[in-house]
Amino acid sequence: MLSFFWLRCLLKMVKENFVVPEEILSFCCNGLQGSTSPAHEPGEQEEVLGAMANPSPTRNPTEVQMSQLVLPCHTNHRGELSTGQLLKWIDTAACLSAERHAGCPCVTASMDDMYFEHTISVGQVVNIKAKVNRAFNSSMEVGIQVSYEDLCSGKHCSICKAYASFVAQGPSGSKVKLKPLTPQTEEEKIEYSIAAERRRMRLVHKDTLKDLLTRSPRETELETRDGSVAVPAEKTRVESVELVLPPHANHQGNTFGGQIMAWMENVATIAASRLCHAHPTLRAIEMFHFRGPSQVGDRLVLKAIVNNAFKNSMEVGVCAEAHGQEMSDSRRHINSAFMTFVVLDEAGQPRTLPMVAPEPGDGERRYREASARKKIRLDRKYVVSCKQTEVPLSVPWDQSNKVYLSYNNVSALKMLVAKANWALAREKEKVRMYTLEEDKFLSFRIEMSVRIAASQAFSLLSDLRRRHEWDSHYARAELVQQVDDDDMIYHVVSQALSHENKPQDFVILASRRKPCSKGDPYVVAFRSVTLPTHPASDGFTRGETLCSGFCIWPESEEMSKVAYYNQATPGYLNYVTTNVAGLSSNFCATFKACEKFLLKNKEDLIVQL
Repeated sequence: MLSFFWLRCLLKMVKENFVVPEEILSFCCNGLQGSTSPAHEPGEQEEVLGAMANPSPTRNPTEVQMSQLVLPCHTNHRGELSTGQLLKWIDTAACLSAERHAGCPCVTASMDDMYFEHTISVGQVVNIKAKVNRAFNSSMEVGIQVSYEDLCSGKHCSICKAYASFVAQGPSGSKVKLKPLTPQTEEEKIEYSIAAERRRMRLVHKDTLKDLLTRSPRETELETRDGSVAVPAEKTRVESVELVLPPHANHQGNTFGGQIMAWMENVATIAASRLCHAHPTLRAIEMFHFRGPSQVGDRLVLKAIVNNAFKNSMEVGVCAEAHGQEMSDSRRHINSAFMTFVVLDEAGQPRTLPMVAPEPGDGERRYREASARKKIRLDRKYVVSCKQTEVPLSVPWDQSNKVYLSYNNVSALKMLVAKANWALAREKEKVRMYTLEEDKFLSFRIEMSVRIAASQAFSLLSDLRRRHEWDSHYARAELVQQVDDDDMIYHVVSQALSHENKPQDFVILASRRKPCSKGDPYVVAFRSVTLPTHPASDGFTRGETLCSGFCIWPESEEMSKVAYYNQATPGYLNYVTTNVAGLSSNFCATFKACEKFLLKNKEDLIVQL
């Protein structure tokens, strides 16, 4: 109470322009501080602050967590969180995670496909977790998980999972070489390993679309729908301009990527509404890239139009261009995106949509491209987004899904490699056999060190036509399709007889990968696919393999650790368990034969780097 008395005196003296002695100031401040701060034992306050600063000693240092309470100002007319606002929060959390690793400003380079599973209502909490999965030279992949929490019921529900690429920038926009990231947990090791595959898929995304369009009919075939009149696409066109102000910019002075995405979502929603005369719901955003920055003072011109309307969904194309204050300034293309909308009825089910009549020329091109993108989206979601146990053993292979099957093939093997619970089952003649028991699968790993360069072992083991030289289970293998330099499809005939007393055959996709960075293994992954040119025949029993392959780690210039992995299917299970139990040594004998094959052929091999 004494301190407050002196504080009132001090305020009166200041008001009347009296000079306050330094002793009185010190007494008032110290007295007030002492009266409002609870007493602490020496070191107690530091201990409390330390606990708050580091809540979990095992937490990923790049992890950023954000929780936002959804208020009315964040929502649309239905009281649901605006997707544009959600995109802002996602981009902010991801950028903070990237900068935590880089130690310098970072900009959004791209965002992978995003599928929104649920809407979020006023009063619920959005929880976002972002962390860096892998750092490359000057770019890094950030994984983002978004969920919502209902504070009244305590319910938690996943909204979406996304991957964003960020580029670190130094002074004057120069690129910065990033320090490597070391994953710690099993989950982090899996994400780290597969990040290289996702990066590869992003780089070939445009080529996949071009390739599909090249093989598609040039004529635009309009869909017919009973009782539906086609709406001219031109009637859905939207153009809007935004002035970039300081609140729209990030801490580097560039327009905030999340803000650009929010503006794009806004015009895309308007275009979708003009087609259906209803309030649409955004279901997906296709992978997109930022092509350049914009700054405070720029005018952003946003354009949107419905490219194609399918039975229950529509694709809206939207682009953002920037220009300066002068009308003569040329427009700079900032970003393009493709968004998929649906219109939900009272039961929450998608309604049938009107058809779209494209404009001649560019409109027909966009119409065709939208159909191609829909197929690619379905392939990508079906093959890439599914859990490995949800993907059929043999997926039909064609040109349009070759990139995603290759991705799935390699990433499935990398996920198996990164598992933490491998147990040593047998060891004989320096050949070690490990097993991994999971709910639906028994997997095994066989490894040994071989005196051969890793690149040489990689070349020899990736050619299935030579597998019969060391593996007695193989009768022959024929290369039926050279997809590209890294992917081949083989027809394999096995020596083993099936329960039908017929030899087994397989159609196998072999996908090869050289190391992306130091410490990565050489990878050769195998999985079954189906080809129209090689259907199952009466002379064979068609077999299938879900996930198998080799990983080869360099131990020195002349030594390599060679490991073979296999996620055993039911037809292979008896053979595996017999070897695990010690009732057979076929595994050991086969792998020793593999070692002899590698040593015999390494001198004659010309390695193409």
